[in-house]
Formats: sequence, structure tokens, C-alpha cells
Amino acid sequence: MVAWLPAFKTILPYVTQIVTLAVPAFTTKSDAGASQEVVSKQIAELQDAATRNTEAVKVLASQLQKAIADIETGAARIEKELQKTRQLCLVAITVSGIAILLGIAALVAGN
Repeated sequence: MVAWLPAFKTILPYVTQIVTLAVPAFTTKSDAGASQEVVSKQIAELQDAATRNTEAVKVLASQLQKAIADIETGAARIEKELQKTRQLCLVAITVSGIAILLGIAALVAGN
């Protein structure tokens, strides 16, 4: 008996399944009209999606621009508050320095 015959008998059921699945893929003819219709529909959908994406990007850009303007306004307000706080700290340091000097003067005069 030939050595490859048992292997061939084992593979044969699978070959028939493969052939029955593969033959329709090779024998069907593509419908050019339907294919062109599908392609034109896909192009229209892609153009519509691109238009929607462009509009969404414009909306996001305007929102980002507004957010940046609000951040700049907030930063300017905080800078003014920081300036006032620094001035108040300088006044407090000056008053406390004067109070220390007056306390030292009172101690020296009391002795």
C-alpha cells in the first residue's frame, strides 16, 4: 500500500469542505453597477462625515478660544488680588515693626 493513501483519506473530508466554501468566492461575478452604487454611497457618507467633523472642530475651537479668554481674565484678576495682598502684607510688616520699636522704647524708658 502507498504511504500517502492513509493521509489522503484523512484529509479528504476537509478538502471537500474547503472546496465547497472556496468555489463560490471564485465563481461569483461582481456586479459593476451595484459596486459603483455602493462606492458612490460610501463617498457621500464620507463627505457628510467630514462636513460634520469640520463643524464639530469649529465648535470646539470656539469653545477653546472662550475658555482661554476666561482663563486670561481670571489670571488678571488673581494678579490684581495678589498685588493687593502684597501691599497689605507690607503695611502689616511696617505696623508690626513700629509696634516692636514702641515696645522696646517703652521698656527702655521704664527702667
